[in-house]
Amino acid sequence: MTQDELTTALIQQISRSLSLTIRQVSGAVKLLDEGNTIPFITRYRQEATGGLDETQLREILKLLQELRNVVAEREKILKAIQAQGKLTPELQQAIEQADSMKRLEELYAPYRSKRKTRADEAREMGLDPVAKAVWSGRIGDANLNQVAAACVGKHPALTSVDIVLQGVQDLVAARISEEVELRDLARKTAIKTCTISSKLNAKSEEAATFQDYATFEQPTSKIPPHRILALNRGEDRNALKISMKWDQALGQARIASALNLARHSARQFMEQCITDALKRLIGPAIEREIRRDLTQQAHAHALTNFGRNVRQLLLQPPLLGRTILAIDPGFRTGCKLAVLSAQGDVLTNDVIYITDAKTQPQAAAKLTSLVQKYNVEVLAIGNGTASRETQELVSATIAENNLPCRYVVVNEAGASIYSASEVGREEFPQFEATVRGTISIGRRLQDPLSELVKIEPQHIGVGMYQHDLPEKELNASLADVVESCVNHVGVELNNASAELLKYVSGLNKNTAKAIVAWRESNGAFPTRDTLKQIPGVGQKTYEQAVGFLRIRGGDEPLDATWVHPESYPLARKILKKAGITPAALSGGASTKGPALAALQGDSEKMPAELNSDRYTIEQVLSALLKPGRDPREDLSPPLMRANVLSLDELQIGTELTGEVTNVVDFGAFVDVGLKNDGLIHISKMANHFISSPQDVVSVGQTVRVWVDSVDTGRGRIGLTMLKPA
Repeated sequence: MTQDELTTALIQQISRSLSLTIRQVSGAVKLLDEGNTIPFITRYRQEATGGLDETQLREILKLLQELRNVVAEREKILKAIQAQGKLTPELQQAIEQADSMKRLEELYAPYRSKRKTRADEAREMGLDPVAKAVWSGRIGDANLNQVAAACVGKHPALTSVDIVLQGVQDLVAARISEEVELRDLARKTAIKTCTISSKLNAKSEEAATFQDYATFEQPTSKIPPHRILALNRGEDRNALKISMKWDQALGQARIASALNLARHSARQFMEQCITDALKRLIGPAIEREIRRDLTQQAHAHALTNFGRNVRQLLLQPPLLGRTILAIDPGFRTGCKLAVLSAQGDVLTNDVIYITDAKTQPQAAAKLTSLVQKYNVEVLAIGNGTASRETQELVSATIAENNLPCRYVVVNEAGASIYSASEVGREEFPQFEATVRGTISIGRRLQDPLSELVKIEPQHIGVGMYQHDLPEKELNASLADVVESCVNHVGVELNNASAELLKYVSGLNKNTAKAIVAWRESNGAFPTRDTLKQIPGVGQKTYEQAVGFLRIRGGDEPLDATWVHPESYPLARKILKKAGITPAALSGGASTKGPALAALQGDSEKMPAELNSDRYTIEQVLSALLKPGRDPREDLSPPLMRANVLSLDELQIGTELTGEVTNVVDFGAFVDVGLKNDGLIHISKMANHFISSPQDVVSVGQTVRVWVDSVDTGRGRIGLTMLKPA
């Protein structure tokens, strides 16, 4: 099969798997193979893909890579088994029909290079002909001992009939385990009947953490992903002992039926061989496969959930145009303060102490002074150690001094990592690490995306078990999420940091640094076209990146829009048709909206007139209607507070407003102003069945809830989104 024929076959397979047309998949594969990025294809090449969105393109890319890996692995496996002299026509057909790495691994498992087996030793003793005769029925139970006796002494190791029979059994059991059909029968039985259980290791230091799994048992077909990850974690920490069991008797009966043992002359001996194969060879391998598959599925599920949470966090709306007082709470070393201008510049920094009654009045006075001096509108309080005590002080200070401000609790996860990082040191070399961390807390409120991209996504605290996931897969998955978010929002070319620019379509760490260096040496970019002067930004890089880089107030009005420079001639034709000059784009929607909106209704008639395609015309029209639009504007703003709650104040049925901080498989955690977040269990989210909490809530969303349960001893609160009757 030629490379073109192979690509065509893969395109057809992807088309069937994803229910997409051949034209859509073919267009996407061609663009991907040419080095185009997914954000670029999604926004600027919809005509070639028939309007595929980013999710569909990522699915195509993932499946294309998987299938190409399958093709390469298939060839390696065929050569390896052929070299062993064990490649039967049936096995070759099964391998050639395998369409996944998992299936190839199942087929290759019995033939992997390993230490010498008992079957290998029996073969060296010359017992293979006897085993084949037993398999075919030429030797039966009636004369097997007689044949075995004749073999005694033919090899130094064959000293008794029992040793001969054991060797023959080892060979037959090995053959049973290698037969694709028989192994599949056992696998299907195991998958259908398998259960996983755990027992607590009471001697473990972490036994208390895994108490819920002390006597746990559940069918593997029904166990949710988060429990698999919890069991794995407990086993890794030596707190749990995990075991699996399945109906091997049913598996034995099915294999016996497939071999037609009811009429086999060596039925009794063959039954013994099946039992041996299941217990010693097939069973353990299949249990490992099931456990591996469960773990991989759990990893994939956790990656999806974590990625979704990260996306929601990164796309929280910025709090623009506000002066922020950031507070990094602390007891012994005090609460670090940093006042940030509306542009994120550091105006001043300080420290207050809140540990006792003597220092609190001084702390309140200092907060009041900073708020009044710098016209602070919002205080950003980190949610770490001493956050609760800091909120109480801030709340009291606002009330007692009638200050015109509110506070927001900010997730400070990863702030300390940023403060000690090379990025943090380069950005604020004049400040110590604790001050850099405080600045990060404030800037997260002003522009979450621009600030959080400076931190590795796994450290921003919106998932469960992310530290148990494969690092390579986690990094790749989250890099895709961050890239998607950055290109969804777009970047201001003249003030974006290198950390933000490196995620722009087509750019990397080096080109991002080169852009910042050019800007520092030459000033603001006057036009997008100036990017071509940057070392490392060739024609392809420019093409992929430029549409996502905006310039406000530059020489070219269209540079402030989502219109790609390759479509500027088209954009000017559309503007002329609407009676609008490019310079008028900065005049607001009222100056251009009606005329352009009228053209939108005629977009299907315009391709012939404008010599372009419908998808590109619609994209340009949309960009011209809302130039410079930030898609985050549609989301709810952060929840502002002026006072704090106490657990003692709550009663069942109390109505609260809170902000979702984390979404997991079994529910969502919500900050309602208490020391600890409350939990909305999935069963309390809707009065109808929902398959995932993500269907109802998202990170950063403001929700209306009611108190469902209060555990003052453990400081826990259960919440419900269902209004009490």
